[in-house]
Amino acid sequence: MQMNPYLIFNGQCEAAFKFYEKALGGKIESMSTWETSPMSEQVPAEWRGKIIHAQMRIGDMLLFGSDTAPGHYKEPQGFSISLGTKDVAETERIFQELSQNGRVQMAIQKTFWSARFGMLVDQFGIPWMVNCGQAAEAAAS
Repeated sequence: MQMNPYLIFNGQCEAAFKFYEKALGGKIESMSTWETSPMSEQVPAEWRGKIIHAQMRIGDMLLFGSDTAPGHYKEPQGFSISLGTKDVAETERIFQELSQNGRVQMAIQKTFWSARFGMLVDQFGIPWMVNCGQAAEAAAS
């Protein structure tokens, strides 16, 4: 079994995936527009250049996303994408990248369970928890 996040955007999927590609060191494997799909007539002409499906590989994980049809978008709530790393410096870099033009909910810091942990909502409205496990603490000390 495999579980992968599928993020829904309100017209910013392409920009978000290009941002995540840089911030997370991912590689966009595919990005299809509504226009190239059999469903192109189900959205307004100005929406057809938006993304119906995107796929990015980040390490051994896949991240999926799309722009939902106009009028169907709902702001994400009730979840966060939890991102774990083993390097304090990389954790701090990723947190800083993801928080650009977003909202920091908990600044990146040492906690009783990890070398670094922080929470944010990025500029695209996606909630993240960034965590660097205790094993990294010994290496950073």
